[in-house]
Amino acid sequence: MHYPIKIIYSQEDNGFIATIPDLKWCSAFGETEEEAIKEIKIVQKEWLRIAKKEGIPIPEPKTEDNYTGKITAKAPKTLHKQIAELASEEGISLNQMVVLLLTEAIKNYGLQAKPKKAA
Repeated sequence: MHYPIKIIYSQEDNGFIATIPDLKWCSAFGETEEEAIKEIKIVQKEWLRIAKKEGIPIPEPKTEDNYTGKITAKAPKTLHKQIAELASEEGISLNQMVVLLLTEAIKNYGLQAKPKKAA
């Protein structure tokens, strides 16, 4: 199975930490991105071996197919009104305004989606 790998640089550790979000606690360290990827592949293999041995359910890798693009959320009436008014002012639908606001929030948090490298 090919699991997406997430890699971040850790200033504290002065190196790269690779994780496989689909496999709980599956992480590895490397001084370079390449080393972190090499190490996470070793850890992944061991994680899967132990899970199989212990009878732990092994999750399927998440792919784009796991996401429909549909989000259902409850909001306070006042927030709903504010978003609807913003949408009206911009001449766009309520759904388009929610997507725009979420996109801006992601940018502000520095969470832009980046392509993940497959394991």
